[in-house]
Amino acid sequence: MEAAEAILKQQNVGGMLGYEYAKEVEKEEKYVGRGRGSAGREKQIIEKVRYVVTGVVRCDKAIEAEVRRFGWKVYVTDVSDSKLSFADAMKCYRNEYRIERIFNRLKSRLVISPLFVKKDDQAQGLANLLTLGVRVATLTEYIARRSLAENGDTLTGLHMENPKKATSTPTYERLLRAFAKINLTIIEIGDSIVRHITPLSSLQAKILELLGQDSETYSALAKFAKPARC
Repeated sequence: MEAAEAILKQQNVGGMLGYEYAKEVEKEEKYVGRGRGSAGREKQIIEKVRYVVTGVVRCDKAIEAEVRRFGWKVYVTDVSDSKLSFADAMKCYRNEYRIERIFNRLKSRLVISPLFVKKDDQAQGLANLLTLGVRVATLTEYIARRSLAENGDTLTGLHMENPKKATSTPTYERLLRAFAKINLTIIEIGDSIVRHITPLSSLQAKILELLGQDSETYSALAKFAKPARC
């Protein structure tokens, strides 16, 4: 009974299922001690007992009560019915930017833990710096998705495994990865300086456009960059 109740508890169906069981006894006659048997040797009866579940019974009332609880969720808003209908509230909830995703990005992408610092102000400063990075990432992703939604457009070329795949909800990581192969070269010859930056691809130019930037902002990186001094 303890084993059966443990299974019901593990599957979260306690009180909804009953069971019937039977006791099976297997008897075996053996000689006492070792060696071969003889006519006058003492014998003993060994019993092996096991219990078998013979049937499972549904508790319909308990099951019906549990089913009535399925699908219930509570949504709370301070917006009046005249401004936001129930259907629109549901759509807003399903389209929300989940806070858990921001924390996941903070932990997995920016690696906030472990913090190899000893002083409290160092830990606080590093946490502030990384959360600032999360804000930039979140805002960049939000603006790109909003621009695509307003234009009814998609981005193609963000998925290296499938270059033809189009998406209207690009992630910040993929947007940033699109600029991974950019090189800025600065050559100083006497009094003159030669600068060259990798030209923008059509995908990169479109991403900048979605973010409200233009190619001039990108070209300024080469124009104002200074050569490194050893």
